[in-house]
Amino acid sequence: MNAERPEPEREEGVDEVVEHPLTDELDLHTFRPNEIGSLLPEYFRECRMRGWREVRVIHGKGTGTLREGVHRLLDRLPEVVRYRSGDETSGGWGATRVELAPWEGE
Repeated sequence: MNAERPEPEREEGVDEVVEHPLTDELDLHTFRPNEIGSLLPEYFRECRMRGWREVRVIHGKGTGTLREGVHRLLDRLPEVVRYRSGDETSGGWGATRVELAPWEGE
């Protein structure tokens, strides 16, 4: 007998959690601007734990507003050693290369 399992009920107004595979590249196009402030520190922590010292954050070219917000955040994060705009092979000014401090088991 094949009884179908009913779908679990979802609370109204609760967003579904979507997991993204972790790579050394983070495309911010799939995130809301208000998520960036918590997303980047969490992402950097996971990257550092894996030994990744340089990552690429893709924010797009657009008006530059998201890029400026990302750069303001990077200026405040102690785990960021330095950052620079991507070159012609890594997204130009639509992406930022970020060098991270090594993981020290924080």
